[in-house]
Formats: sequence, structure tokens, C-alpha cells
Amino acid sequence: MMERIVLVRHVEGAPQPADFRVETLPIPELAEGQFLIANRFVSCDPGTRSRLSPGASYARPVMPGEPVDGFCVGEVVESRNARFAVGQRVTATGWASHVVSSGKGYVLPLPDLDVPESLWLGILGVPGMTAWFALKRVAELKPGARVLITSAAGPVGTTAGQLAKRWGAAHVVGVAGGAEKCRWLAEGAGFDEALDYKAPGFEAASAEAAGPGFDVMLDNVGNAMIDRALPHMKVFGRIVLSGATADYLADTVPGVVNMREMIAKRLRMEGILVFDDLPGFAEAQAGIAAMVADGLVYREEIFDGLATLPDAFCGLFTGASFGRRLVRI
Repeated sequence: MMERIVLVRHVEGAPQPADFRVETLPIPELAEGQFLIANRFVSCDPGTRSRLSPGASYARPVMPGEPVDGFCVGEVVESRNARFAVGQRVTATGWASHVVSSGKGYVLPLPDLDVPESLWLGILGVPGMTAWFALKRVAELKPGARVLITSAAGPVGTTAGQLAKRWGAAHVVGVAGGAEKCRWLAEGAGFDEALDYKAPGFEAASAEAAGPGFDVMLDNVGNAMIDRALPHMKVFGRIVLSGATADYLADTVPGVVNMREMIAKRLRMEGILVFDDLPGFAEAQAGIAAMVADGLVYREEIFDGLATLPDAFCGLFTGASFGRRLVRI
């Protein structure tokens, strides 16, 4: 038998555990070309929220009664596909204990990089790859740059801040919620400054931290944070949009008022969907794995059992999460 998480109803506002249910069903017989993956870890991703309501997203919405997609890593335990042998470790998608696949989509064999298996859903997975290509390809980060990262205590932000420093950024400022997260960014992850957006005086602290301005902004929060940052960007600055956690929950998404800054400073703003960079994943993953061996830090929050997944996911939108949230099957 296998278990999977099914959407009960389309989500309004912040997701609630009651929006999901655990469904148990027999493991289907494999057709020619298919293989069965027994998942070891499943991830909680803020971007999944954008597909749980009707409307435009990077992929079609999940409909009530359908299983929810999410990134997973597991082992091939049965195969009728010559490319995927029993015992092979792979990444795939599905909030489930088992996944049947034909090898299409985001199904990748894992090389042996001598790292913990969970990292393939963190700094070697979509969050780490987003950080890598957001800075390297989209932002075209140069040595000496001043960098601003929002949602900096999340897996994308934490990785991006450390990459920026290793690639020669002169000053990296992270924005996070809460004193504990900010303290860890500065003391544990090597950010030059960390600003608590929940603290009194955040606006004044932001202006002071901006100094002469930022060359690069990596945003994971949404329009309100971008609007705050626009006056603090340098001429020819680059803004990379990799997520919009606050806007996912808004009934009415706030607009961006300071658009004249875009003209006056000749700013460039560009979104990233990291699967555009899939051909470069292997090289980037090898690079980050080497950095892990050399002291690159990360945080994980591990929950046990597929039934804990709805609670773990919903906690992403309450400020409860601190690090990469994963469920161990």
C-alpha cells in the first residue's frame, strides 16, 4: 500500500491542515517503461501555495481530489525501465510515500557526492539551484557587489547569502523575521548584516544598511518588500524575483509604487524559474557539495511521517519555519 496527500478544497488565504487529507491506496502494477520510487524525504515548498488556488501560476492549479505535487527524493525499488535500476537514488515529485514514474519531468538520478540524502531537497535541490542561478545567471553578480536578500533565513536566502560572499560580494544584507533568525544569519551564515522586519525601526535600519545602495536584490517575499527596496538600489542594479511568499496569501496583492526608481536608475527586474537552468544543475550541485565540505552551512527541520506534511507545510506561512522543512517517510 502507498500513502499520498490529496487536496480537499482550494485554499483561501493561509493554508490549513484541513485543506489536505491522507489517502491510502494500492501500489499500481508497473507498465513497461515505468519504475517505482520509495520516497525517503518529501519537501515543503512555499511555491506550492501558488498552485492550491485557481488562477495563474507557473503550472496548472491542483484540483480538489487530486494529489499534491512536491519535491521528493527516494530509491527505485521496482523497475521496468532500463534507465532506472533497482537501488538507484533519484529526485522526483509527489507528496507521497511512493511514486510511479516513467522518467519524465523532474526525475533525476543522483550522483554520489558524499552528502546527506536530505540535501538533494535543500541546497543541492531547487532552493540551492535557485540561489546559484539567480546570482550567477540572472543577477550577473560581480565581485565587490552590495547584495540584499529577503526571506534570508529560508533555504534559498541562506544559500544565496553564502554564495554571494564566496563569489566576492563586498556586503550582504539579509532580511528575516525575528531576532533568532537574524542572529543566526550574522553569526552562523556569515551575512554582514541581518535586519528583523518585525522589529520597530525596521525602515530606518534598512536605510542605514543600504549605505550607498544595493547592486543586487534577491527577493522571495513579494511586492511590498520590493517597493521598500527600490529607493535603495544603485543605478543599473538587478532585482531577481524567485518567490512571493507574502503575496501568495493576499486577497489583493499590493502594487509597486516606486516604479519611477526603475526608470531613473535603469534597474533590471527579472523572475527566475530554476528549471530553465536544468542543464547546469550537475555542475552547480558539484560546486555546492564542495562548498559544504568547506564549511557552507544549512539548516533543516525534519518531521517524521507523511501525515505530518500538511502541518509542516502550513507552518511555512506562520513564521514558524527556520530552515528547510522536510518530512522523512
